[in-house]
Amino acid sequence: AATMVAAGVYMLVRVGFLVQASPDALRVIAWIGTITAVMSALIATQQDDIKRILAYSTLSQLGYMIMAIGLASGDAAMFHLFTHAFFKALLFLGAGSVIMALHHEQNIWQMGGQGKNLFLTFVTFAFGTFALIGLPPFAGFFSKDAILGLAWHQNRTIFAFALLTAVRTA
Repeated sequence: AATMVAAGVYMLVRVGFLVQASPDALRVIAWIGTITAVMSALIATQQDDIKRILAYSTLSQLGYMIMAIGLASGDAAMFHLFTHAFFKALLFLGAGSVIMALHHEQNIWQMGGQGKNLFLTFVTFAFGTFALIGLPPFAGFFSKDAILGLAWHQNRTIFAFALLTAVRTA
């Protein structure tokens, strides 16, 4: 699935020269990315399964990438794709560690208090979370900031939704 995700964003970046010829196409792509980011972040908040939460969070981050393409910056989209690959891999590996330690339990409401038992997992998961929410100096801060900066300069409404999504991701 991750390969397909990367391929879709990469393909849109590669054909960006065609898309950028049409302001209407850019606007549609930017709004599709924005709506995807917002809706996926909201859906993630209603899940109990840790893998589903991370999957919807990934969709939300893909929305950011598509939003960046629609804002005519393939560079920002690829930068976020690259940083996202690392911090999301860290989160999925951490989730797998917790699931295995809890005998295949995936319900987040059954996972409390594992910080002392799985200290290394706790620390690495925290680093992945900090990057995901865009906390400085983690990688997610720089890649999301690039997209938010684009939105601020090009479309303040998209910026507002993107900022709301960043807060919802946290």
